[in-house]
Amino acid sequence: MSNEAVQTEQRRANLAAIQALGVEIYPHEFATTHTVSALVDTYDETPGEALEATRVETVTAGRILGVRSFGKAAFLVLSDGRQRLQVYLRKDALEARDYDLLRLLDMGDWVGVRGHLFRTKTNELSVWVSGLTFLSKCLVPLPEKWHGLSDVETRYRQRYLDLVVNPDTRRVFEVRSRTVAAIRTFLTSRGFLEVETPMMQPIAGGALARPFVTHHNALDMTLFLRIAPELYLKRLTVGGMERVFEINRNFRNEGISTQHNPEFTMLEFYWAYVNYQTLMAFTEDLLSTVAREAIGTDEFPFGEHTITMRAPFRRLSLREAAAAEASRKLGQTITAAMLRDRDAAAGVAAALGIEVHAGSGAGRIATEIFEALWEDQLMQPTFVYDFPTEVSPLSKQRADDPDTVERFELYIGGFEVANAFSELNDPDEQRRRFEHQLQGRAHGDLEAHAMDEDYIRALEYGLPPTGGEGIGIDRLVMLLSNSLSIRDVILFPLMRPRD
Repeated sequence: MSNEAVQTEQRRANLAAIQALGVEIYPHEFATTHTVSALVDTYDETPGEALEATRVETVTAGRILGVRSFGKAAFLVLSDGRQRLQVYLRKDALEARDYDLLRLLDMGDWVGVRGHLFRTKTNELSVWVSGLTFLSKCLVPLPEKWHGLSDVETRYRQRYLDLVVNPDTRRVFEVRSRTVAAIRTFLTSRGFLEVETPMMQPIAGGALARPFVTHHNALDMTLFLRIAPELYLKRLTVGGMERVFEINRNFRNEGISTQHNPEFTMLEFYWAYVNYQTLMAFTEDLLSTVAREAIGTDEFPFGEHTITMRAPFRRLSLREAAAAEASRKLGQTITAAMLRDRDAAAGVAAALGIEVHAGSGAGRIATEIFEALWEDQLMQPTFVYDFPTEVSPLSKQRADDPDTVERFELYIGGFEVANAFSELNDPDEQRRRFEHQLQGRAHGDLEAHAMDEDYIRALEYGLPPTGGEGIGIDRLVMLLSNSLSIRDVILFPLMRPRD
């Protein structure tokens, strides 16, 4: 029998013995006066003399993460997931049944205690316990090194166990919660209305991505989990909602990496009467404000770097930056004009060792060259703007350059965090863009945009000049919490099944 099996058997025996004492082993409630965190936050600096003089009575509860026994006395360390607090139990201060219960407790059990605060001889804040209540048995032993779970696979698969033994994990998700709250406050205080749009859609639209497919039995129709809420949100702008946003779950049937999870969270917002230039300044204000609200500063570590989330952010023109870096890499002059010609751009890509899809035009090739040469370098916030029309089927073209759209992507920490553009509102041009995407589908591009006749019809009713933007919540939280993998900031990331 394995060591874990032996321990589990003993824990079940202890549970039976607790029940034999007449103790309710799964009580329905336990009323507390303080959380462990509240006690630590309030009294951690209070001298022992002051605690004795005021006689602070408390009823608190937590999971046992430490046990030290000394004959007829014991110290337990209780945790509420954020803070830990020592409690002191003596045989002569407890009822007989409580003392018998104490001897049957295991690491990981949940208990409630009542008593008063004091400081030990080593000056540690503690509770002198006068009553002990059993709340739940931990039937499976915690990891041997219970003070820190280092097996990454186990941390992701058993997040509940990760939260028990790794306080830093809890702090990451507190940062995430504050980040979402700060975004919501920032937008609503500026007149944006929060809405909800469908997560199952008859057409997967709003982004270039491969969708998940499902089927509705009652209606006998194929549906797609949304890859983006964009087309529905813009329908609302057609209907007169001038400032609208959604914090949404999206699903994309793509690979998994440190920056990609098939299910992820995005902020998308749309703002009538503004263009992408206005959104750049707005984004600077939004992200610096959110950083200060979520972590208290707009300058923070990320890996080996220090990110400064203060305006103004750096700006790079996509083709010009791609040409400049290609020139440096190849030791010859590459111009932005060359990246507008399909054969010339393909030649540059080949010289750089960048594989090009057979159906790609000059615009897609130029974008792939930029991404290959620049992404890893963009640690500080950088707006990459003026994308080729070919890779931007929903963006408005520049008036002076039909081959370029008014679009930017924001890079921070070496990856894309936001994508925004002046929205295409010409229904005839939108139809032409969709038809061009269908040609890509015919050549095997599984991420090409589908035709959406209803969206075109909505545009025919009139979409005012509008700026729209999507910001990746998961990636933003990665930055603010100094987490190098997206799985560290998603409570339950998708994992390959174990055999």
